[in-house]
Amino acid sequence: MVTRILRLVGVYDADGTVLGELSYVVRHAVGRAHCELCDITHGRLRERADWRAARTRLPAPIEVFHRDDQPDAVRAALGGAAPAVVAELDDGTVVPLLGRDELAACAGSPERLVDAVDAAASRRELAW
Repeated sequence: MVTRILRLVGVYDADGTVLGELSYVVRHAVGRAHCELCDITHGRLRERADWRAARTRLPAPIEVFHRDDQPDAVRAALGGAAPAVVAELDDGTVVPLLGRDELAACAGSPERLVDAVDAAASRRELAW
C-alpha cells in the first residue's frame, strides 16, 4: 500500500507571541538567533512573494507554525527540533522531511525548499 502525504507542516525556530516575535527580531539582528525556515518564507517584515508563488508548486498544502503553537503530533515527531518541515500522512503518522541542515542548504530559496521537500518525500517513498 502506498503512503500518501496529506499536508506539510513547517515549524519556525521562534515563538509566535508578540514578545516572541520581537525577541527573535532583536536576537537575529545581533546574531544570537537564526531560523532557516524564516529566511525562506519571510523578508524583513512580511511573507515573501516568491514564497507564496513557490508553495503553489507543492503537491500538498503547507501550513507553518511557531515552536509554541505547533500541533502536538508535530511536536512529538520532531522532539522539539526546529526549524523543520514534516509530512502528515494518510495513515495518521507524522514524519520529518527536512531539518535545520536541509533548510540551510536551501540558502533562503523558496524554489530550493520545494525541490528539497519533493526529494525528501521520494527518498522516503511517500506519494503525493
